[in-house]
Amino acid sequence: MADQVLHTLPQFFPSIAVDKDGQIERLNSQDVVLPSLDPATGVQSKDVQIAPEINLSARVYLPPSADPTKKLPLLFYYHGGCFIIGSAFSPRYHNHLNHLVAQANVVAVSLNYRLAPEFPIPAAFEDSWRALNWTAEGNDEWINEFADLKRVYLGGDSAGANIAHNIAMRVGLENPDGFNLQGIFLNCPYFGGMDPIGCETAEEHLKWTKFIEKLWGFVCPSMRDRDEGWVNPGKDPRISGLGCGKVLVYVAEKDFLKDRGWYYNEVLSNCGWNGEIECIEVADEGHIFSVIAPDSQVGSDMIKRVASFINH
Repeated sequence: MADQVLHTLPQFFPSIAVDKDGQIERLNSQDVVLPSLDPATGVQSKDVQIAPEINLSARVYLPPSADPTKKLPLLFYYHGGCFIIGSAFSPRYHNHLNHLVAQANVVAVSLNYRLAPEFPIPAAFEDSWRALNWTAEGNDEWINEFADLKRVYLGGDSAGANIAHNIAMRVGLENPDGFNLQGIFLNCPYFGGMDPIGCETAEEHLKWTKFIEKLWGFVCPSMRDRDEGWVNPGKDPRISGLGCGKVLVYVAEKDFLKDRGWYYNEVLSNCGWNGEIECIEVADEGHIFSVIAPDSQVGSDMIKRVASFINH
């Protein structure tokens, strides 16, 4: 299946191409920006190496009000991009994290996990787990000085939201020492399943539905089917063991994936998980709208709601 996808993917997806020898070319902009003191928000950032041998790194953000006598929540953020594109160092994510960190008054770690297909799933999950434990081991000065590891949150958009959920599942299963996971927020989460649901069945979305079906196999050639728990939480028999006490889900009215977010809300509300979940749909907006335009009115409103979720 993976070889078949390698040859058909370029017909559907303008951001990545595969040549006849199987070499990957990412066609979208690969621009990066350096860490900085952001003049608009006052947020400082720096880059850190977590595992140099696999080029695993992250960008750490510090809000302007950081005070070592008043520890702040720690947010782990995972960027989107279908597991195949995107970077924690891109202008888009750097801008988004500056806004989010300033509004939520948190210390944040934006992880630059390895991408498929060169590093197929579960590489992104293993990188994310390794980085979370790296943090708990006291390897960064800013985190040691300013962050409260008893108040850890995970968040992400699209594929990053998928990662946040799956890392929270692993926290629930393994109950690791060194930090306390309070909650997760999922922005337009990238989940799937064997059976189409909601707007996925609409005729105008059939081409996109077929593309998504192929893409799951492209990022994880070893996958049995799209009802594996990491793709479809509704088919995960362990779902009630999610390792946090609260979840915030955002979906967008014009997003092809919105019904997956609502389905996740339904599943988690009825599986016996002992926590609180809220799902919010934003009218007239598309996929990851708040990441694309964090300083727009709807983007700003969402970031304020996420800030409230983290701090109350």
